[in-house]
This record gives sequence, C-alpha cells and structure tokens, in this order.
Amino acid sequence: MSLETLTEISRFYGKNPEFVLAGGGNTSWKNEETLYVKSSGMSLADVSPDSFVKMNRKALARIWEKQYPPSGDERESAVLADMMAARESGEEKKRPSVEALLHDLLPFAFVVHLHPALVNGLTCSRQGETAMKEIFGNDAIWIPSTNPGYILSKTVKTATDAYSAVNGKAPAIIFLQNHGVFVGGNSVKGINAQYSEIMHRIDARIKRRPDFSGETQQASNAGGKAGEIMQALTELAGSAVFLHDSFQGGEITSLVITRLVKDRSSFAPVSSAFTPDHIVYAGSDPLFVEAITNGETPRTPRTPRTLRDTWKNHVQKTGLKPKIVAVQGMGIFGAAQTEKAACLALELFRDAIKVSVYTESFGGPLFMTREQIDFINNWEVERFRSQVSV
Repeated sequence: MSLETLTEISRFYGKNPEFVLAGGGNTSWKNEETLYVKSSGMSLADVSPDSFVKMNRKALARIWEKQYPPSGDERESAVLADMMAARESGEEKKRPSVEALLHDLLPFAFVVHLHPALVNGLTCSRQGETAMKEIFGNDAIWIPSTNPGYILSKTVKTATDAYSAVNGKAPAIIFLQNHGVFVGGNSVKGINAQYSEIMHRIDARIKRRPDFSGETQQASNAGGKAGEIMQALTELAGSAVFLHDSFQGGEITSLVITRLVKDRSSFAPVSSAFTPDHIVYAGSDPLFVEAITNGETPRTPRTPRTLRDTWKNHVQKTGLKPKIVAVQGMGIFGAAQTEKAACLALELFRDAIKVSVYTESFGGPLFMTREQIDFINNWEVERFRSQVSV
C-alpha cells in the first residue's frame, strides 16, 4: 500500500514544474527492513511502483562502517558497488538514486527531495544560510555546498546527528546549498504540509519575480538570422531549438530574456551553474555570442561562420560543447545531439533564470565552484542520469 502511495506523491510533485524538472529529485519509502528509492534518472512524473529500487537497509547501514579511498573517483566507485550490492534479489536491472544512502539515514517513512526554483533562489544565493535561519529558525538545517554522493550523505549524517542530540528529534527539513531541499515525514499529509509551508515562507520574502511575458523590442530580421543560427548549431551539436517564448514573429517577447541577452554583462547572472541538475541537462558553461557592432550600437547577430569560430574556441577552452547558446539581442538556443536533449537544456536553463532572479532577494546569485562543476561534469553517475533522461 505504501509503495502505491509513494508512487502517487512522486507523480504529484513530478508533474509540477515548479518543484522539479526532467530526471531531477528523488523519493523514497521505507520500513524497518526495506528501502524503496527512485531509480536513477527516472522522471518523478512518470514513475510506477516498478520504478523504485528495493534495497536491504542492513546492507546499506554496513556502508557507514567501511573505510573508503580518499580519492573522489575511487571512493564513489567503491560506494556505488556497495550500494548496488544492497539491492534485493530481482532488482539487479535497476540502479538506485545516488542519494539512496541519504534517504535511508533519515528516520522518516517518506522522504521527498525536490529542486524548486523558488527554494533554490534561497540555496543558490550569497546570503542563503543567513536568510534560511531567519525564515525557518530551528525548523530546518543548512548543509553547505557539497559534492553529491557519499560525501554529501556523510555530511548530512553528521549534521542530523548533531541536531538530534540537541533537539531530541531529527530535522524534517534539510536545505542543501546549490542543490535543493529534503523533506521527511511519516505521512503524505505531513510531506505536503511541510512543502506548502516551505514555499509559502520563502515566497513571502521574494522582491522580484521572473517575467517571461510582455512585448518588448523589435528584432530586425531576427527570423532569418534565427534560422541561420539554428542551422549552424544543428551542424555543430546535432540539433538546436530556439527558446519558444523569447521570439515570436520577429519580436523578442520575454522581458527576462531580453534583459539577459542585452550584453555580456547582463548575461553574467546566468553564466555558470547553480546546481548539479543544471549541469546535467543544460551544461555548466553557456556560450554567449556577441553581435557585430557599428561603432557603439549592436546591429545584427554574428554570422553563422563567426558562430562556428566562437563555438570552436569555447570547446577548446572548456573541453565541452555548450548546450546553451545566447545570442546578443536575439535570444537563447538549446543545442544538443537530439531535439529532446536540446529542449531539456532550454527547460533547465529557464529554471536557472528563475533561480537567478529569486536570488536577488537573498544577496544575489552564488554559483557552484569550479571544482564542484568539474566533479559533476566528470562523474559517471551524472552521465548515466543524463543518458537515461534523453
């Protein structure tokens, strides 16, 4: 019965883009012997009871007793092997969420981990921790930015143990810097009440909201230029998609997009990665393409030939093909090997725009560090998650 309930609550949040996108987020239900946790990369919106991996909690508990290599790659590979070994018989074709350990250690029947843009406006901001304490007091704890996987689970375990020692109970709300939020409860009603309160409290502090509507400037000959750029990006990446609500009939109609593509300085608030999900689906290093200028005034976007040169230089510098290409004065393009992947890139970048705007209420944007970005870009677990989704 509880597995069906877990499926229902997973779909409820998974189908609401205000809470989670693509294959992000994860959910679980457990009893004393068994943990059921969402399969890695599976969209919460599409789960069924078969989408959850049945895991032996005693085997998971033994992971905490082991000593693992200090190296990130060696450690995570060893921990992953032990997590896979903790699957019950018959579950061998499923791969548990990388955060299964974290789900197991929280002493609640249900755990729902989501990445709402509104919440990440807090967790990805410069004053996020201070604001969290002002808003939630002792009702929640804050985990500093930490690489996902074993180290994150270990960090959360230390923090929750300390909280429990003082308060006599485990924290039901855990905010993860540059990541999202975990909520635990022993009923669906309890989970829903917690999330409702979280969203309400943060929303009350928001000073500006992302505006994706309203006509603005006329983009001269943008239709033809957009087509040329999409063709060039398709040759470079495999497929390309123009952000649908930023360009209609030759007009840039989204205020927030217009502001971002005004110039390189205006694009800075979304020029790097806020969370692992943004890296997995939208890439860590968006490409900004400047317009050809006539004196001080931008005239037309760069030609496809110049775009190809800019793309080549970007790939040489970063070692990665950009999934997001912003063209000055025009709009945002998603570029990937398939149309689905390009659309996902735009969807997650749109989410990053929301996060960036929300951070203004808490001191401004705070990106992941370069070291953390490189960890995600090179982590086998995230490559697997990306492949499952696209």
